[in-house]
Amino acid sequence: MRPFLTLLALFFATVAADSDLLQDLCVADLSAGVKVNGYACKNAATVTSDDFYFAALANPYPVNNTLGVAVTPGNVEKVPGFNTLGVSVSRVDYAPGGVNPPHSHPRASEVIFVLEGELEVGFITTTNALMTKHIKKGEVFVFPKGLLHYQKNIGKVDAAVIAAFNSQLPGTQSVAASLFSATPAVPEDVLTKAFHIATPEVEKIKSRFARK
Repeated sequence: MRPFLTLLALFFATVAADSDLLQDLCVADLSAGVKVNGYACKNAATVTSDDFYFAALANPYPVNNTLGVAVTPGNVEKVPGFNTLGVSVSRVDYAPGGVNPPHSHPRASEVIFVLEGELEVGFITTTNALMTKHIKKGEVFVFPKGLLHYQKNIGKVDAAVIAAFNSQLPGTQSVAASLFSATPAVPEDVLTKAFHIATPEVEKIKSRFARK
């Protein structure tokens, strides 16, 4: 009976929800250099309203790369007041034809609200089902936590979205960049077998991700 009770206790411990906050605020002390699944709290006496304010999403960010996409993140590293609240927000700007390539957020689901333009968006389930939708100004789409997803500007003018996350630091992992520009490098024989391509093709792709 005792082993069963031990197993039951372990089960409930692993499925328990996060504890509620024990204080009103825990503004991140970004200078402390200490992280325990988050940032240490700043001295409450030094907290100001600016710790909860972020103006960088108000205007488009210049798009000057080959993807035609610019991301302006607003996570806990930009807004210390997000610490322990489990939220963050970003802005994504797209040139015509711009693509935010397949990527995932390992620590958060994402919901986007279209500010301007028209996008094709989609995510892929773990059974390789592709869910796609054309969305336009004023519409919303959700990407489930951890699943690969993308966005493409299908209009003839610039597009923009506000993206909200249920994590203060959701993380972003791009499929192509992660595999072909990792340090140290992913072994070439792993990539050749995974993508069914030859070594010269792997080297060619890696060269495109090499830092200039």
